[in-house]
Amino acid sequence: MNAPQAPAMSESQFQSAVIELAKLNGYRLVYHTHDSRRSQKGFPDLVLVSEHRQRALFRELKTTKGRLTPEQFDWISSMQLAKLNAGVWRPEDLANGHILNDLRGQA
Repeated sequence: MNAPQAPAMSESQFQSAVIELAKLNGYRLVYHTHDSRRSQKGFPDLVLVSEHRQRALFRELKTTKGRLTPEQFDWISSMQLAKLNAGVWRPEDLANGHILNDLRGQA
């Protein structure tokens, strides 16, 4: 059995798809940095908050081959050590249901 193929989409299309899926799953508050040049280096691309699900997610969005910068790794690993729900999502995570499971709290 073959693994699901990652959808062919730009980073902007991927982010739009993730935000739409989050909103459809009860994430009312969505923050994304419009211009990272004026933001703290490495801070995750998205902060998603659902009062209903009592969840806040911090996610860096990367292409299939994209790598974290040292600053991004520092933010994500430090957030995880602080028990915050932080991580990295890639287009293949959309295709294989990982993002939907994270949004629903079904790790």
